[in-house]
Amino acid sequence: MTGTALQPRSRSCDNGKNLIVSPCFSPKVEPSLPATVAELPAFDEIIDVRSPSEFVEDHIPGAINLPVLNDAERERVGTLYKQVSSFEAKKVGAALVSRNIARHLETWFADKPKSYRPLVYCWRGGSRSGSLTHILQKIGFAAMQLDGGYKAYRRHVVAELARLPAQFSYRVVSGPTGSGKSRLLQALASEGAQMLDLEALAAHRGSLLGALPGQPQPSQKSFESTIWSALNGFDPTQPVFVESESKKIGALRVPDALITAMHASRCLQLDVPLAARVQLLTEDYVHFLHDPETINRQLGYLTTLRGSETIAAWQALANRQAWPELVAALLEQHYDPAYLKSLSRNYAPSATDLTFHTEDLSTSGMLQLAREILAAT
Repeated sequence: MTGTALQPRSRSCDNGKNLIVSPCFSPKVEPSLPATVAELPAFDEIIDVRSPSEFVEDHIPGAINLPVLNDAERERVGTLYKQVSSFEAKKVGAALVSRNIARHLETWFADKPKSYRPLVYCWRGGSRSGSLTHILQKIGFAAMQLDGGYKAYRRHVVAELARLPAQFSYRVVSGPTGSGKSRLLQALASEGAQMLDLEALAAHRGSLLGALPGQPQPSQKSFESTIWSALNGFDPTQPVFVESESKKIGALRVPDALITAMHASRCLQLDVPLAARVQLLTEDYVHFLHDPETINRQLGYLTTLRGSETIAAWQALANRQAWPELVAALLEQHYDPAYLKSLSRNYAPSATDLTFHTEDLSTSGMLQLAREILAAT
C-alpha cells in the first residue's frame, strides 16, 4: 500500500457490497484479503465497530470500541430490516454509519500517521467493519478487516481454551480462607513469576461474601477472553502460579480444561495462624464494616447449610459490629470445614506438595514468602 495522495473521482464506484456509499478515490490502495485471528498481534490497533452493548459483553482484549451504529441505531435498522425491507434498512443504516464514521475520522483518526495499521471487526466480518475498513483504506491507511469478525474470534477462544491449559505446568497456591493467597499471587508476579489471578479476572473473591462493591462480574464470554489472553502470553517452559479455585467463581465458570489441569498440579499449601487470617479478612472486607444489613442478608443464604441458630448468632455479631469475633466464627464454623472438604475432593494431597508457614501477611511479608517459594520450586 502506498501513501500517495488520493483524488476523488466524479462517478460512484461502490460495488453494492458495503453498507455505505462513500466518495470513490483513485485506486492507489488495493483491497487486501481479510486478516485472521492468528494475525492479531501484527496490528497497531484493534477496532471493534459493534454497538457498545455488544462490546461490553465481550471483545478482543485490548480492542477499542468505535461503533458505527450505537445500540438504539442498531435496533432501529434491525427493526426496519425485519418489518419493512432490507433496502429501506440499508438506506437508513448507510446514513447513520456514514455520520458515525465521519465523527470517528474527525476525532480518533485525525492524528493517525500514514503508517497506521488497524484491524477492524464487527459481528461476522460484514458490512459494519467493511464500511470503516473501506474508508480507511481509501484514505491510505493499511487497514484490514477480521475474517469472520467476532464470531471467528469467539470460535478461536473456545478451541484454544480446550487446548492451551494442558500446555502449562501449574503451581496451585492453596490455603484456608484468609491465608493471603491473592496477595501472594501478586507478590509472585512482582518477582517475575507467571501468575494467573482468576479471582481478579472474575471480579469476585470466590465466596458467599466475595462480590466486589460497585464492580459487577464480567460476562462468561469476557471472562474466558481474558483467561485466553493471559494463557496466550505465557511461556510454556515456565510454571504458572494460580489459586486453588473451585469450578465457579461467583457466577462464572472456570473453563473445564483449565480446572482439570489445576486439579492435577502440584500444590503449595499456606499455613497461617487464625489471628493473622482474621486480620487480613477484616482489612480485605472493610466495605462490610458499616453495612450489617448486607452481610446479614448474605449470611441468611447459609441457613439451610448451617442452621437458623448459628446464623442468628452470626447476625447478632454483625449487628454489634463485632467484626473480629464474627470473622473468627465464620472461619472456624463455615469456611474452614468447607475448604477442607473441597481440598480433599479437588486437590488431593500429593508427595510433591510443599507447605509454607507465615504469620506476616503484609506486603513485605508476602514478598519474602514469594522469594522463598520461587527458591524452593
